[in-house]
Amino acid sequence: MAKKKAVDEVKPGAPAWTATFSDLMNLLLCFFVLLFSMSSVDAAKYEEVAKSFAETFSVFQGGGNAIGDGVMVSNGVSQLNELSQYFNSMGVSASGKQDNEIDNNSETVEEFTADGGKEGEMDSEGTMSSLSEAESKEVMEAKEELTEAQLRASEELAEKIEEAIAESSLGREIDIDYTSQYVLLTMNGSLLFDSGSATIKEDAYPVLNKLGQILERYANDTIEIEGHTDNVPISGRGQFASNDELSGARALSVFHYLLDNTFLNPSNIKHSGRGEYVPIADNSTPEGRAKNRRVEIKIYNELSDAS
Repeated sequence: MAKKKAVDEVKPGAPAWTATFSDLMNLLLCFFVLLFSMSSVDAAKYEEVAKSFAETFSVFQGGGNAIGDGVMVSNGVSQLNELSQYFNSMGVSASGKQDNEIDNNSETVEEFTADGGKEGEMDSEGTMSSLSEAESKEVMEAKEELTEAQLRASEELAEKIEEAIAESSLGREIDIDYTSQYVLLTMNGSLLFDSGSATIKEDAYPVLNKLGQILERYANDTIEIEGHTDNVPISGRGQFASNDELSGARALSVFHYLLDNTFLNPSNIKHSGRGEYVPIADNSTPEGRAKNRRVEIKIYNELSDAS
């Protein structure tokens, strides 16, 4: 007698594959809803969210130009060349349209850059300037701190040089002053040269020798020698055709004398003639013209721009 074929028992409920299929449909629905929502982004709200993320995660405020060299923190991938453009699109201003948009063909991006942001301006070269008020204040404070540090450095240097000049009994021949960049030593032209001449007088040799010994202590600093004259034109057929030539020749004479009689490094010394264009007194009086005929030696401090 033949056996009856067993009939598979039908389990109650829907088949198992329908659960996976329904999950897939839900994901697809969410995906298309997301795409639809992104196609109609409110530019103002987008910028608010972008700026919030930028500040929360320590990204440059207002959109930075770059985040420096190296790899990205968190995911370890190499930075892209276009990364700075991405940050520039976060929180830029309405007046700060960029030439290098992320996608010139994207209406959404153009809308963000045209309508979003409250900070950022175009500079003379067409690049984005997005320093906030707080950042601008920090820059100004940093500049002021640097200037104060330079001024203190010059003051300390001036005190040391003034003490050395006093020990060398040169206080009557050399005046001392200082700025945030350098210490200024001024010698009267009549002490060093005869009228209309760039040849150093023999009477001035002891003064320059003592001064050279002081300058040797600062041989590693930048030293500048400047020649100055009054505004009286050179008359006759002298050696020099103008005050410009005379002032330059006098600075050069002091330069050569110091090099021949000291161990100063010529690569650290500059010389120039300033003619009549930087007076320190009134050229309408004999006393004023005498003060303007001078040789100045500037010793730049270690924090100066010339160092």
